[in-house]
Amino acid sequence: MSTTVTRRQRSLLASAITTLLVSSVATASSHREAPYITQNPKVDATDFYLFNSYEPGREDYVTLIANYVPLQDSYGGPNYFTMDQNAAYEIHIDNDGDAIENITFRFTFDNALPANGEGVALTIGDQQVAVPLKAVGPVSENDQSAANFAESFSLSVIEGDRRSGSISMATDGSTGATTFAKPFDYIGTKTLGSAEEYTRYVTSLTNSGSVFHDVNIASCGNASAARVFVGQRKDSFAVNLGRIFDLINLDPINIEDSVSNDDLADKNITTIALEVHKSCLIGNGNGNGVVGAWTTASKPQVNILNPTGTFETPEVAGGAWTQLSRLGNPLVNEVVIGLRDKNLFNSSEPKDDGQFATYVTHPTLPAIINAVFNGNSELSGDSIAPNNLPRGDLVAAFLTGVEGVTQMSNVTASEMLRLNTGIAATARDAQSNLGVAAGDLAGFPNGRRPGDDVVDLALRAVMGAFCHGIAVDLNGDGNIDDQDNLLLCGATAEESRTAAPVGTVGFRDGAPQNSQQFMNAFPYLNTPIPGSAN
Repeated sequence: MSTTVTRRQRSLLASAITTLLVSSVATASSHREAPYITQNPKVDATDFYLFNSYEPGREDYVTLIANYVPLQDSYGGPNYFTMDQNAAYEIHIDNDGDAIENITFRFTFDNALPANGEGVALTIGDQQVAVPLKAVGPVSENDQSAANFAESFSLSVIEGDRRSGSISMATDGSTGATTFAKPFDYIGTKTLGSAEEYTRYVTSLTNSGSVFHDVNIASCGNASAARVFVGQRKDSFAVNLGRIFDLINLDPINIEDSVSNDDLADKNITTIALEVHKSCLIGNGNGNGVVGAWTTASKPQVNILNPTGTFETPEVAGGAWTQLSRLGNPLVNEVVIGLRDKNLFNSSEPKDDGQFATYVTHPTLPAIINAVFNGNSELSGDSIAPNNLPRGDLVAAFLTGVEGVTQMSNVTASEMLRLNTGIAATARDAQSNLGVAAGDLAGFPNGRRPGDDVVDLALRAVMGAFCHGIAVDLNGDGNIDDQDNLLLCGATAEESRTAAPVGTVGFRDGAPQNSQQFMNAFPYLNTPIPGSAN
């Protein structure tokens, strides 16, 4: 979309685009992004979203979505994809700019068998024998007697330090209960019915008349009403995953968008979604309405296998909480952080991110792309990687937020997803999947929405798209031309263009990602794919 901007808006937009160049230099979301997390899929965060709610009538609310348990094949029975009972799944909010959490939303889970923990049994001859499956017949909104398993969750709200702060429990808006039902994964249409019937089943477990729970968060004061959804959804990310990581084994210039290019099109994930009033997040912090957020998963430091394991205790866990997964901006740990430091990044906190600065000032992904494609007839030259090193400008944008847009009054260098709660949401049908780069200031990197296509944007940005003129009338002369240059890569437009020899190439991976693929209401992500359609 084309717009005319003021000089101050031009400066802010330039900073915003700079953030894009850093936080999206990669080609897949956080599915198995570090060596050790591959051994712990139940605590592997796949995507994290933070955005001003665009559901009509929810303008004063913010939605936070953390997806876990990657690459779920919908037919992956008979035990499907429960969460880890010994883990703490957390969403952290920094609202005063010190890169330390002020608020933490902690989700914990419990798995149980019915019939006093014994489970459903059938009479076989003169014996009562426990069944091997999680459902022994159809399960519906009206009849759940055939269910042989129940998963539930609780939400703790922690003010201050995540481990020593003040804790309160989110409560059911109707009954005051502190435990909430998590629905069955979508086993298939014979067990749980059609997609519409599955949605009605999920709704029957809540108090809202929809798939989410209405909850009260006492620490939010007068804005205590919130919404929570926890359950399986269709994977919200789209990427040509196999070919991208096979040294970009595709034609990134001429490939056409097609669902057939999305290797996650038949996968599900487990979603933790929360919608709260923005006043609850900004609190009494820096006063400019900007918050930073990230999600983590932690487990007790010691896990001892039970040699006579039971359903409830296959292992015994104890000791201090130890963080295994971390995700703020998408894509960072995949191809920005060096292999030797990926596990360290997952266990670190934003306040300590100075240790990773070199990966931003001297990013390696452009050099890898240069090695793969240099010599291509359409990508000619001695080097096709941008040459404006070191990237000190990227350090400022990547670790501090964008002044006037996503920067807090107090600035501490740190990697997290930042959102200006004062910038109005863009309606779903008007959103650009390239966010700020296309003039949609409510999109990435001002938070992240499900429809923001961080893959196509990353492929273009990492090779210098924003060293060249963009389709925004930055200088206010009424023309869209190459003089509308953000000057991110040099002191003049010519110097900036020269720094990125292939910056005008429309790189893409061919996997479509846009807002029209998602619902227009909380929790936004789509009904999961059934394990069986029969």
